[in-house]
Amino acid sequence: MNRVPLLAAVFFLLAGTSTGATTVTRRHRHAVAPAAAHKTAVAGHALAIQPASAHKTAVQTKTPVAAPVIAGGPWTEPTYADSTVGDNVDGDDLVVRRSAVDALGSFNGSVVVADPQTGRILAIVNQKLALSSGFQPCSTIKVSVALAGLSEKTIQPANKFRLAGLGKMDLTYALAHSNNYYFATLGEKLGFEKVAYYAHLFGYGEKAGLGIPGEQPGHYPAAPPHNGGVGMLTSFGEEIQQTPLQLAALMSAVANGGTLYYLQYPRSQAEIQSFVPRVKRRLDIGPLIPVIKPGMRGAVEFGTAHRAREDGPIAGKTGTCSENHTHLGWFGSFNDVGNRKLVVVVLLTGGRPAIGPLAAGIAGDVYRRLGEKNYFASTEPMTPASLVASQICCSR
Repeated sequence: MNRVPLLAAVFFLLAGTSTGATTVTRRHRHAVAPAAAHKTAVAGHALAIQPASAHKTAVQTKTPVAAPVIAGGPWTEPTYADSTVGDNVDGDDLVVRRSAVDALGSFNGSVVVADPQTGRILAIVNQKLALSSGFQPCSTIKVSVALAGLSEKTIQPANKFRLAGLGKMDLTYALAHSNNYYFATLGEKLGFEKVAYYAHLFGYGEKAGLGIPGEQPGHYPAAPPHNGGVGMLTSFGEEIQQTPLQLAALMSAVANGGTLYYLQYPRSQAEIQSFVPRVKRRLDIGPLIPVIKPGMRGAVEFGTAHRAREDGPIAGKTGTCSENHTHLGWFGSFNDVGNRKLVVVVLLTGGRPAIGPLAAGIAGDVYRRLGEKNYFASTEPMTPASLVASQICCSR
């Protein structure tokens, strides 16, 4: 079996290979004083630690010593903010929006809620952030990489990778615990060309929406990243810029069995009444979804997204990393039972509290609040427009 090169393997082991809440300090490795270093190491950070002797010498000679800087910081984005400022709520499902706003609370971030059966965006909290140029996807990229590996038969449901120092591991465990080394190994086996092919097929590097003012296409690199190569790309999303809408579109395709819809965001009651779902393309992932879903369910039930756990099954994927002095916390998800399916994507930006597990907890709170309002027990009325679109969709 091909292995990740030794240096890369050491990096991933140091970076914390068994959790999606690991902060990867890709650009900002600062020396820290021993006490701060110990505290940070407990949190799962790979740091350059200043030798004790060097610290003592600095004190004895009274040379000014800079205050310890936690790797990845200082954070330039606030953790807390009013994330509703500037939003246009015309056309939003107000029940969904209220639940999303209340769940997000005072955190600086965005919540996107979409109907995976039609591609309609029901609400966006913090539209400015959601429609920005995108952010590093962190470990949420592992969903598309898993689908690529299964599509190419590089991995099989029953197969386990033997990982140096970690024993054997299967896909379900690797997704549930967001194992970096597993996905770096898978990326190396696939190669950049195949990884990039499937990423573009799943919507990376292009707009997820149709006619949404201000939406941007994000970015997908044309070559393996200089920092860590394809292994860093497939485990942390290195050099990728993902928008919350792109993650919502991909999660919708997984939730509905493989249809990648154009996301549409009606802005008035008239647009809602005339709404017609638009299919971007069909993804040949139907047989693969039952293979990845246990890992995504496992993330919520016993893995990195356990804060999202509610009475009803939820499937999802967390992501945590830092980029340009900003900590990022992602969670892409969908509810797996009920008459009404939803996709909920949460992106948090800010300081150290902005992590994937917290984003998962916020998404879980959205589902809980909607469940208390019996939102999932009802079904959307069938309109003539949606009936026509359904017939066009399903006849292909």
